[in-house]
Amino acid sequence: MRRKKHQKFWKKKQGIGDRISGYGIGLVLAVIVIMTIYPFWHVLMYSFSDSRASMGGGIFLYPRHFSLLSYKLLFSTEQIFIAFGNTGMKTIFGTALSVIISAMTAYPLSLHRFKGRSFFSMMIFFTMLFNGGMIPTYLLIKNLGLIDNYLVYILPGAMSAYNMFILRNYFGSLPRSLEESAFLDGANSVQIFLKIILPLSKPALAAVTMFYGIENWNSYMDGILYVNTTKMQLLQVYLRQLISAAGGKGALGDLNNLSTAAALTEDTMKMTVIAVSVIPVLIVYPFLQKYYTKGVLVGSVKG
Repeated sequence: MRRKKHQKFWKKKQGIGDRISGYGIGLVLAVIVIMTIYPFWHVLMYSFSDSRASMGGGIFLYPRHFSLLSYKLLFSTEQIFIAFGNTGMKTIFGTALSVIISAMTAYPLSLHRFKGRSFFSMMIFFTMLFNGGMIPTYLLIKNLGLIDNYLVYILPGAMSAYNMFILRNYFGSLPRSLEESAFLDGANSVQIFLKIILPLSKPALAAVTMFYGIENWNSYMDGILYVNTTKMQLLQVYLRQLISAAGGKGALGDLNNLSTAAALTEDTMKMTVIAVSVIPVLIVYPFLQKYYTKGVLVGSVKG
């Protein structure tokens, strides 16, 4: 009888402890979520606020005197759409080409029967440690005729060694019995790669696609170093010009309504520029998130 009472008391005590620990963990996670989300929320609410009302600073949980003046000013120029188009094309075509090249390189390097896999892996890994430097790279691109050429946005960074190794490790973690069975059924290496390996590697491919996509979307230095014409200007380069030119008013000085530009502060334009550059990535990320974590984890650990 006493033993049963002791067991009931222990279960009751243990249940209270579990609930307290659960509440504590939930509170910590809630704080982390708020700390993660609020900076983006602050930028967004600040960009929707009137410049004069937002000059006081503080916490922005909602817009202060809601205003779209900064967005109207930003999207009133033709160059912003040209920059968006160039960055969009670079992101789409550059990401597609990079994923294709990385997958085609990673697959043979994941095969133990490939005799040169160690040598080529070490050569590719070497590029992660050393590079030619900015000036030699510029001279190389100039000699290749890629200056002020749209291909300069795609070809020089067509493959990342880090992303290739993620795919190589993921391909190497797949059961070799699948490949052997396909060979017995008469399939060749190309058919195995396209019909078996790639469909089973969606998590890793999604993770690598996300890496390449963000890298291409945020691309800045290649637009600064290798492009001299505004028709090929990237979004990040143009937005940087807006920030550096007195809060965007200098870069938008050709507007007919200069009083509109004068009503904006530099901080408001900064927040608007950040929102415009970040929001597209935040929209795309949830669609790839379920594959992203699994692909990075497996591709980084196994192999």
